Amino acid sequence: MDGPILDIIYINRLKENTWFSVLPEAFQNFILEHGKQRTFEKNSYVFRAQDVFDGIYTVLEGSISLGYVDVNGNEALSAIAEPIMWFGEISLIDHEPRSHDAIALKKSTVLHIPARPLNELLKENPYYWYYFARLTSQKLRYVFLEQIAIQTRSISQRLAQRLLFILEGYGNHILIQDHHIHISQEQLANMLTTSRQTINHELSLLEKQKIIKIAFKKIEILDIEKLKVVAQAHS
Repeated sequence: MDGPILDIIYINRLKENTWFSVLPEAFQNFILEHGKQRTFEKNSYVFRAQDVFDGIYTVLEGSISLGYVDVNGNEALSAIAEPIMWFGEISLIDHEPRSHDAIALKKSTVLHIPARPLNELLKENPYYWYYFARLTSQKLRYVFLEQIAIQTRSISQRLAQRLLFILEGYGNHILIQDHHIHISQEQLANMLTTSRQTINHELSLLEKQKIIKIAFKKIEILDIEKLKVVAQAHS
């Protein structure tokens, strides 16, 4: 469902996003002019794997899962996009269908930059491709860090690292203002390819150290510096 012109609160949030904040003023104005504020109900698809590219998105409110759901309902979860995180740019670059599903985990508001005006902008201003290279490189950096962690770190280190990634919005946040992560233990287990029981145990250990506080489908980070120590500690 399309909404009104972008609310001022969302404009201010965009300015706190690491990618948007470094864009040339003309590019920022283009996004604000052509962006469509849209609302998705819980469990509805923003787009599906194999869909034709229809533009890029950023989360303004709520959360969007980025992953894949097979015909049997089994989910492979790569990341959860929360305010303000951009997604959907891969198909812009390689002109291939969507590589994954994007599903609203709860009622969510996103900013959609449609494909047609975006492609026209890039054709007229090829230098702007540099900023999409920055956006994809930022995400690729986190993918490499996670792959390294899988091979070299314990599950406790990997969990601490992933909590930090989510808190940082995978590099999207200039400053960390919200210390709450809205995620279930099952989703964390899915991301880290381990069992819910293992995640529950590891989270309980962090809570005993007063690093986090566990609630229903929510984790509050009480001590970021101690969480960083756990993430970097040698096994």
